[in-house]
Amino acid sequence: GTIRGEKASLDFPCPFCRKSTRIIDEDVMKQRLKRVGANDPVAMYQEGTFQFEDGNYERSFEHFIKAAELGHVEAHNLLSRMYNNGQGVEK
Repeated sequence: GTIRGEKASLDFPCPFCRKSTRIIDEDVMKQRLKRVGANDPVAMYQEGTFQFEDGNYERSFEHFIKAAELGHVEAHNLLSRMYNNGQGVEK
C-alpha cells in the first residue's frame, strides 16, 4: 500500500556503501542533547525551540539564554519576544 511506499521512500541507501541512511528521531534527539551538553549554541537554540513548541516556556527560556550568551543571534530575538509576551519570565 501507500504507507509502505511512503516509508520506503524515506529510506535512502548510501550511494557508496548501500547502507540505510534512515535517521531515527530518537537518535537525532540523543545527538542534539549531546551537543547541548557540549555548549553548542545551535543545539541549545533548537532545544529551546522544541521546548517552546511543547509549551514549556521556562525550559525554553533557559536554553535561549544559554544560546544567546554564546552568540546565537536568533536566540536574542526570541528572548526579546518571550520577555514582551511574558513567556517563561515573571510578569
